[in-house]
Amino acid sequence: MTELYVFIDDFSKTHPELACWRSSPNSQPAFTDAEVLTIALMQNCLGVATLKQTYKLIAENYRSAFPHLCSYPQWLNRLHRLGELIGSLFAALRYCSNLQLYLIDSKPIPVCKPIRHGRVRLLRDAGAYFGKSSTGWFFGFKLHLLRNSAGLIVDAILTPANLEDRDPAIELTQSVDGGILLGDLGYRGPKFADLLAEQAEMLIITRADVPERRELHSSIRQQIETLFSQLWHGFIDRVFSRAWNGLWNTIRLKLLNYNLRHAGILSI
Repeated sequence: MTELYVFIDDFSKTHPELACWRSSPNSQPAFTDAEVLTIALMQNCLGVATLKQTYKLIAENYRSAFPHLCSYPQWLNRLHRLGELIGSLFAALRYCSNLQLYLIDSKPIPVCKPIRHGRVRLLRDAGAYFGKSSTGWFFGFKLHLLRNSAGLIVDAILTPANLEDRDPAIELTQSVDGGILLGDLGYRGPKFADLLAEQAEMLIITRADVPERRELHSSIRQQIETLFSQLWHGFIDRVFSRAWNGLWNTIRLKLLNYNLRHAGILSI
């Protein structure tokens, strides 16, 4: 908890412009933004499924560390107002290795259980829709990730579940300066490869492109499957927010926690 607070507090002091969103005279609240985010990022450390459980555990066991702790609704409202700070923290950890090798993949983010598919309306206005994965139909979104060879998440996009994997890949790869991209068969196709090379200076290689090296390709791509497994262990597919902002901020907090641990900033 101390490691998280020190990192966020130091970053916030280095970038004071990120706190300029406040319009009230109380521009320096006693309960700071660093404390708000520290509690949220403790979710993975505590191993609980929801932000509400995280808040309750902190309030019951670590109240002395947060003497000005507000109520849960106030804390959650403060947290979802810090989207820009969360994004900036995530961007600050985009380390690149010497080898410009990247992995790309997507996984479903359901917003409800299958039993509710017949009457679900949750987040439909925000783009939630039906999609199909290897395990069956789901209603919600797809999380698309770009991972570098150092093991860090470089960028992430959340799209409707029915969107093809190739559609957000261009935007993801434009966040880096070219290189080699390994993807599954959902990214194959000469037209897409030409478009990726032209717009992002990226060479994409799928299993279909190297039939004689299929085992090598699969063994390298296994790294991003491991990444998703770790994120799923942190309940990233159980974010049942009722608004887009809450859903996306909570997912980004989990991605940020992963990068903090992988970069060695967070020891747990």
